[in-house]
Amino acid sequence: MSHRTIKITVLGSGTSQGVPVIACDCDVCHSSDAKDNRLRSSIMITIDERNYVIDTGPDFRQQMLQAEVKRLDAILFTHEHKDHIAGMDDIRAFNYRTQQPMRVFCDSRVEEALRREFYYVFANERYPGVPSVEINKIQNETFSLDGVDVLPIEVMHYKLPVMGFRIQDFVYITDAKTVSEEERNKVRGAKVLIVNALHRSPHLSHFNLEEALDFIADVKPDRAYLTHISHLFGKHEDIIRELPENVQLCYDGLEIIVD
Repeated sequence: MSHRTIKITVLGSGTSQGVPVIACDCDVCHSSDAKDNRLRSSIMITIDERNYVIDTGPDFRQQMLQAEVKRLDAILFTHEHKDHIAGMDDIRAFNYRTQQPMRVFCDSRVEEALRREFYYVFANERYPGVPSVEINKIQNETFSLDGVDVLPIEVMHYKLPVMGFRIQDFVYITDAKTVSEEERNKVRGAKVLIVNALHRSPHLSHFNLEEALDFIADVKPDRAYLTHISHLFGKHEDIIRELPENVQLCYDGLEIIVD
């Protein structure tokens, strides 16, 4: 299969609470810089005019409206936490436009969570208008997405396995705390890496800034972008001054081209 240009749209770059955080009085949550407003983490990958979203968090509807998405071809899920699946109900709009079920690519744990949280989607007697999905179960091995190879990368979110994904020279990893050498080898040689960096302090289940930068230095992408950002990290403009030359900070609406 020929090499294709990939466009990445960062739909959300925030942590599980988003930024601003409800009832928080910190400077970041009251920042006037639009780049400090972060919806829950998600990206859209566009290849040959097809759009694929990784994770449908609680802000999925807002993200689709802001990005003016008229077509969505599939959803890939990293893991089953609510800040990554809670918005799936809003695929109904795309079901209506296409009169087709939405293709969902996920592992068995995510499928179990979707069947539990969205039980009405999978009921034998379905209420009119509920979402329609086609589950495509994946494991930690390459699968095809409309003729494009997708390589899962298994990282650990404390004790929970989470799927990252590599498509050609692009890698997306969220909610990582530890990554084995075998899985790191899947990342090596990438041109662009997006990876989580919660804040500066150590955290039980997420890379902090130091750990994310160490990971980037180890796998050596040409360019790296940090995502899943907490309000405790600081303001966007302050953080970017601390980063190495080849590392940038994601913000909502950022577009990245990977040739």
